[in-house]
Amino acid sequence: MGVLRLTTAGESHGPALTCIIEGLPAGLVLERDALNRDLARRQLGHGRGGRMKIERDRAEVLGGVRHGRTLGGPIALQVANRDYSNWEERMNPWPVDEDVAEVHLPRPGHADLVGTQKYGLTDVRDVLERASARETAARVAGGGVAKAFLRALGVEVHSHVVQITGVTAPPRDELTPADFARVDESPVRCLDAEASGAMVAEIDRLRKANESLGGVFEVWAFGLIPGLGSHVSWEERLDGRLGQAILSIQAIKGVSIGNAFEVAGVPGSEAHDEIFYDKERGYFRATNRAGGLEGGMTTGAPVVLRAAMKPLPTLTKPLQSVDIATHAPAEALRERTDSCTVPAAAVVGEAMVAFVLADAYRRKFGGDHLDDVKAAVAAYTARIGWRGA
Repeated sequence: MGVLRLTTAGESHGPALTCIIEGLPAGLVLERDALNRDLARRQLGHGRGGRMKIERDRAEVLGGVRHGRTLGGPIALQVANRDYSNWEERMNPWPVDEDVAEVHLPRPGHADLVGTQKYGLTDVRDVLERASARETAARVAGGGVAKAFLRALGVEVHSHVVQITGVTAPPRDELTPADFARVDESPVRCLDAEASGAMVAEIDRLRKANESLGGVFEVWAFGLIPGLGSHVSWEERLDGRLGQAILSIQAIKGVSIGNAFEVAGVPGSEAHDEIFYDKERGYFRATNRAGGLEGGMTTGAPVVLRAAMKPLPTLTKPLQSVDIATHAPAEALRERTDSCTVPAAAVVGEAMVAFVLADAYRRKFGGDHLDDVKAAVAAYTARIGWRGA
């Protein structure tokens, strides 16, 4: 368990989603527009469905902040579900007079069937509403608070899409924060204009064929100091905690750090980042094949993670399933859905990476007030002679 805790509550079509983030210091300035901007970015992307035309996600602060500054206690955030008005009978927290039909048609690739088995339920909706990726709106709200903490320490977290189905953007090994300045102007959040156009065309083609699409995105974190995380125990290794955070995002099936799969196919002399030193820069590496992590700790280079997302399991032309009430063959549940959410998943990836990195700073430097944290970071970087990447 980390120093920071992020807990979400709520269902996809319930009244609201709630996030509670604990463990941040007092004195951190939060900007309402910045939190809401990330929520709006999560709703972007070519291939989104009708739900995003209904929702206008905004984070309402219910506790832990006064006059735009954190107080040191738990921070409570709420994101209303506007679509709840259309689902009030089906998703009311309290009993209703009307008969609400149960859902008995689990979708292949979703939590539906296993969730009903695990919890002894008869209605698939009792599972799918919480398992839905709508839950990530609350994570993005909490991740926005973690981002504000990191920005105060000189750290930025960004993301971009590098693949949708078989359409892949050209590799970009050396990126800077400035490269991401206009990424959200792409309808698929891709840095390459030609690849972006091809991805949009691919989404349109497969959407007409009643298909959903997966892909790959990258998350980059800049400005990190060396030594976050630890080599001394498995649960303190930062690469493991980052991997778990990314894999916790709905539909993510794989994660890699740096050039993980590429270096698996070359000899050691071509796999590692050689170490150099000069009086101006101190220690540095000319390459970043390790993705900013060695021995479970940050090296000072950008942390680079890549995530693979499967196609969404809700299809407009449903796959075969089984009715859990009768065991008869049936088509899986069909509901309103997106065809591609890889660009949105990348924004969720930013939130999860930001949360884990913010926790790593809290573990290492503590501090009740933000000024205490900054002073501890300054003392540490002076001791190790760190001058920045």
